[in-house]
Amino acid sequence: MSKAEERRLGSGLNSISMNCQEIMESKETTEDKETRREQQDNMKNNLMEQTKIPQVRAIVERQDPSSKEVDDLTIRRFLRARDLDIGKASSMLLRYLKWRREFVPNGSVSLLETPNEVAQNKMFLQGSDKKGRPVTVILGAKHVQSKGGLEEFKRFVVYGFDKICSRMPPGQEKFVVIGDLEGWGYANSDIHGYLAGLSILQEYYPERLAKVLLVHAPYIFMAVWKIVYPFIDKNTRKKIVFVDNRKLKSTLLEEIDESQIPDIYGGKLPLIPIHQST
Repeated sequence: MSKAEERRLGSGLNSISMNCQEIMESKETTEDKETRREQQDNMKNNLMEQTKIPQVRAIVERQDPSSKEVDDLTIRRFLRARDLDIGKASSMLLRYLKWRREFVPNGSVSLLETPNEVAQNKMFLQGSDKKGRPVTVILGAKHVQSKGGLEEFKRFVVYGFDKICSRMPPGQEKFVVIGDLEGWGYANSDIHGYLAGLSILQEYYPERLAKVLLVHAPYIFMAVWKIVYPFIDKNTRKKIVFVDNRKLKSTLLEEIDESQIPDIYGGKLPLIPIHQST
């Protein structure tokens, strides 16, 4: 084969290769392209996170030696919550460590510290979604301000979050909430409690929430929602979904296998009170 023929053959093969690439790209759906871009962005962010985790650790350990016990995954969550800003993530982590020592001095909240909240039987934990994330159900109509006051409610919130986090399978860091507001009325309204729970979630359990599915929300709830909404940070807002009652089962099935959906929503799992879940 002459050199001229080799050049023509090489040019032809390049043309075929380019045509194949064009065909493949033309067949790639918009969803595929978005997935590919998301994967590329995640890889880039992961590399950035790996370089910033030691920097956050160094800053925090200088001010709080107890932080040596904090693992890299925890530091990464605080970094993500502050858009990878080292200074802001370090400050947030230091506040968390101080709060944890003061609010949970024994390392965990005992059921004996939340008797009135537990008695309301309003929080449940069973099953997982399609990604293996624990699913918790909260029945809003069962919540009323108890005689234990706001402090006991905050302890119950911490008990609940800690219990959910202890159920995380390896490689998973987030959980899903089904907030059921069926039967909710003004007697269940607790603005101070809602804001306290929200503050604990956003400040001390960053990047733990995967999604909140609000179901059976009555119209009167929206008055309270308008008060609470401004206190929800932009990242958390994206994770909250109001579910149309007519599409309840189908919406849950998008996230959770039927075998893992609570039986009160047409699934197969009975509700298990969080203090009885194992």
